[in-house]
Amino acid sequence: MLTPASMPETAPTVAVVIPVFNEEAVLPELFARLTALFNGQPGTGWRVVLVDDGSRDRSAILLRSQSARDPRFEAVELSRNFGFQAALSAGIAHAATADAVVTMDADLQDPPELIPELVAAWRAGAEVVRATRRTRSETGLRRLGFDAFHRVFGRLSDYPIEPNSGTFGLLGRAAVEAFNALPERHRFFPGLRAWIGFPTADVLYDRQERAAGIPQQTFRRLVRYALDGLFSFSHLPLRLLTFAGMFVAALGFAAGVFFILWRLLGMENSQQGFTTLVTLVLFLGGIQLIGIGVLGEYLGRVYDEVKRRPNYIVKHRATGESVRPAAPARDGA
Repeated sequence: MLTPASMPETAPTVAVVIPVFNEEAVLPELFARLTALFNGQPGTGWRVVLVDDGSRDRSAILLRSQSARDPRFEAVELSRNFGFQAALSAGIAHAATADAVVTMDADLQDPPELIPELVAAWRAGAEVVRATRRTRSETGLRRLGFDAFHRVFGRLSDYPIEPNSGTFGLLGRAAVEAFNALPERHRFFPGLRAWIGFPTADVLYDRQERAAGIPQQTFRRLVRYALDGLFSFSHLPLRLLTFAGMFVAALGFAAGVFFILWRLLGMENSQQGFTTLVTLVLFLGGIQLIGIGVLGEYLGRVYDEVKRRPNYIVKHRATGESVRPAAPARDGA
């Protein structure tokens, strides 16, 4: 197995994996900046794996055209929209023969010009290189949501995860093999990258504005992504339910002792206590419904894993001059 320390000084192969979903507006600039970067780094064998995640615009056509113009670009088309994490996993699986794999978004908020710094950190001995944000360009509710998620998730996660890092980064060959061996369906890439271990380095950068188009990650998708991260890498919600149950039981016991003493001391009154009763019923009912919901989130994920459906299905691969059906048709088991 190749490691950064044992890599030959000549022509390491680096694959750049980029999931694409309805990014027609930004793709021409993405191609141009990647091509300029590769032409300016002749000592590296470059390869780009662009995974079309069921785009409904002309993204797939642009990917095929680029792969026909430049053999360094490969287009992998999924049969439908499986989600960002599935498309990212498909790209990493298809790039597994490279010495190192760079993962990034297609919207150019993660600058391709930073890739040589990631590669340099890898060649210096790091098997996992995280691109860590100094600043980010989002504003308003979206910015508050990102900041809140990273702050809360960093405290709840059972594994230490850098709060200012996302998809952008690099995995060496050993880390890629470890990542591809993970069978789970609900994937949270930063958490899985932290979980596999290996020597890690950070490269700081400033996250930029989108080069064109609008964000494709809707609020609903972001919430689902956050829940996948929380329930995949933290048992704290289950522990909180246990603590809540113990707390409510203690309150009930204390209330029972109080009312027994109240009656023994002859201080019983004739009031029905309707308000107290309704409050207790609603409180206990709310705790129970929250508990059922949390258990349902974990149980639903267990159910998805038991079905063992593949994370994605590849429809076509376009490499250089040809476009051909995927073989085998089902990947990502």
